[in-house]
Amino acid sequence: MFAIRPRVAGASPELLARYREVATSTLGHFTDFGAVTDLAPLRRPTRLLGNALTVRIPHLDGSVIRQALEMAETGDVLVIDVAGDERRACWGELRTYAALRKGLAGVVTSGRVTDTAELIRLGLPIYSRGASPLTTRSLKLEGEVNLTVAIDGVAISPGDLIVGDDDGLYALTPERAEALLAPALDKQAQEAARRQEFMASNPEWWR
Repeated sequence: MFAIRPRVAGASPELLARYREVATSTLGHFTDFGAVTDLAPLRRPTRLLGNALTVRIPHLDGSVIRQALEMAETGDVLVIDVAGDERRACWGELRTYAALRKGLAGVVTSGRVTDTAELIRLGLPIYSRGASPLTTRSLKLEGEVNLTVAIDGVAISPGDLIVGDDDGLYALTPERAEALLAPALDKQAQEAARRQEFMASNPEWWR
């Protein structure tokens, strides 16, 4: 039996635009909460930014992902909780085609992926635990869409802002993201000024 709730709009386009240059390592100077540190991007360099559309699948039954993809809108990040089965791939080439057609910003899964060469070629930002030949099946038993999920102990709700880069991932409520924005941008401005000082005094480092 599927439990499917309506899509949540999440962070505004204005907030998303202002987070476009915010690094996850900058956020890591201000908060531990929301950091997902055990997943890695499939390819680097990478950048992921969008609102979460959440999915929970029961171990090897990945059939509810189809409903999530049908509901998804341009710019969404599909966040898939595999309910502890971290050996198995719930994402591969054909689902990536569907995600690209819908204009998804990317995919985050607490499990693994398959068809890695094709996924790397297609370029959709994907975070996972790595690759596996074991895959989910379409059993149509149960699953959830747009309920709160948990990945590496981080609760992620529909509409949360997902920020990802080469260093990792953050999941923030829109309210938390708004509160962190000004200090994050200020810190990055200070770091940029320091970088310019180093470039002026040590130009050989940038050759």
